[in-house]
Amino acid sequence: MRMRAWTPRLHRVSALGAAAVAVLLVLTGCASLPESSAPQALGTINREPTTDGPPPPISGRDPDRLLLDFLQATADPANRHLAARQYLTQAASTHWDDSAGTTIVEKPDTLRESRSGDKATYVVRARKVGELSSDGAYRASDGTLENKIEMSKVDGEWRIDELPDGVVMDNTSFGKSYRRYVLYFIDPTGTTVVPDLRWIAAAKVQLTQRLLSLLTEGSQPALAKVVRNQLAAPLSLRGPITKFNGDPEEVGVGLGGVRIDFAGAGALGPRDRELLAAQVVLTLAGADILGPYQLLADGKPLDERFATNGWSVADVEQLSPAVYAQNRVGLHALRGGALVQAADNGVVNAPGYFGQVNNLQSVALSPDGQLVAGVAATGRSAPEPAQTLMIGSYGGTAFPVAEGGSISRPSWASDGSAAWAVIDGDRVIRAVNDRATGTVSRQDVDISAITAANSGSTLRAPITELRIARTGVRAALIADGKVYLAVIERRPDGSFALAAPLPLAVGLSTRAVSLSWLTGDTIIIAREGNVDPVVTVSIDGSQLTPQTTQNLTPPVRVVSASADTQYVADSRAVLQLQYAEPATATDRFWREVPGLTGDNVVPVLPG
Repeated sequence: MRMRAWTPRLHRVSALGAAAVAVLLVLTGCASLPESSAPQALGTINREPTTDGPPPPISGRDPDRLLLDFLQATADPANRHLAARQYLTQAASTHWDDSAGTTIVEKPDTLRESRSGDKATYVVRARKVGELSSDGAYRASDGTLENKIEMSKVDGEWRIDELPDGVVMDNTSFGKSYRRYVLYFIDPTGTTVVPDLRWIAAAKVQLTQRLLSLLTEGSQPALAKVVRNQLAAPLSLRGPITKFNGDPEEVGVGLGGVRIDFAGAGALGPRDRELLAAQVVLTLAGADILGPYQLLADGKPLDERFATNGWSVADVEQLSPAVYAQNRVGLHALRGGALVQAADNGVVNAPGYFGQVNNLQSVALSPDGQLVAGVAATGRSAPEPAQTLMIGSYGGTAFPVAEGGSISRPSWASDGSAAWAVIDGDRVIRAVNDRATGTVSRQDVDISAITAANSGSTLRAPITELRIARTGVRAALIADGKVYLAVIERRPDGSFALAAPLPLAVGLSTRAVSLSWLTGDTIIIAREGNVDPVVTVSIDGSQLTPQTTQNLTPPVRVVSASADTQYVADSRAVLQLQYAEPATATDRFWREVPGLTGDNVVPVLPG
């Protein structure tokens, strides 16, 4: 995935920093809060260094080794990268702007251009794998980084004397220092929370404060138009964050719970209070900051029901993406051009139109299983349209909505209000269902922000796959064999648009052919070839993980997944991902689903 371009300024004392692609943890310091109860804006909390007295450079180090040590030291952002500044001359440290950007690289090389008695010039060259913004947002990247570094001897020790602004970080060190956390914001309908990934390098004792500060600062810019933030101004922090019993020491470490008082929350209505609690509780619980969570509004309980025992995850889990998007319909499949259901008594044809025909080429079920969208072959010769999008009820009839030379596998919005599809690779439509009247209308989706030549996007048609996230605010796409993430914008006039395209899975060496949402922050992908044909990737592109190939017979044609079940169709059958016995084993393998064999069978899950 490509990150925003970063062009370092090379001047007398610039800097090379280091950021990496692995497991991660973004640091920000401990909150320094007043002891009084006067309201304090969360975003203004001071940050303290996460470490005291970073180790100094190794004495007598050769300049090339010192450079590599520096790239490791930049993984500690405490106190304006104090650990890394020890490798700079005083002048360089004074002028180096470590806030100019952070680039994460893989296996950096230090190439000597020249060296004299007390001067040396090196080039640091490495493959870029990611970029990290100041708020901990990660974006996958590729390409090559090449920075020139001037060095000189100070009191007999080599030090960096001139370097580009910004931080360059070795990915191995990044993985040791940073960890991924999930902030949660509210979807436009107020029915579920939306994940926003951040990488933080903070000590556990500072993490509660850091997460709350980030929540208050808001979502990443691309999400700002499509999510709500219950912690936005005029809310502020009233007094220090403490343990449940009021103890301000080591909040979030071990047992003891968390107590947070929000100034201004007393003006919120009951539903907004519940949404506020969901954002806070799910964010903190996901970071292993244990409850119970005592949430106050201007000194009084946010909700009297939880005044004594505090809030728990169970009190807000109905808003979590995992629960909200549970598969309550079961496994279906497309077999021989008809929709079938994998029931306890075997595989049976679904009732109604979609189970009786034999010309379906792809099909999608609404999350509640009541509606079906299918792409059917027309049987007509060119130049007549080869495919028709059919919409109907499960067990009932169906009628055509759109035609085209090609129509992508449909994808339903989480509330079943519309089925999305791509016509002829460059036109996205919504088949909008009015359950009250039983009518369906067609609405074009504006995709100019992701495809126009002047949009700055690398996305190129044809778009062959589009899957709507269960939170309803993101879409995953395959365009010209590459994977992208886009934001779904709802405009005041009722129309929709796809915007802010973000390349994912940039490290794939072969073309993607199918994808599905695994969880709210992870996508599963099938790709061409025999090597790692199934992979998962997080929605910021930071973690690309091959899945087991045991029992697979490539090519893998289709993936369909939910948080608890994953299916693929390979060259001979539909298979489900299983854990080896015993249940505690970590080994996984693919197992054929009985009755779903053949090269014309694909799995179908709701969504």
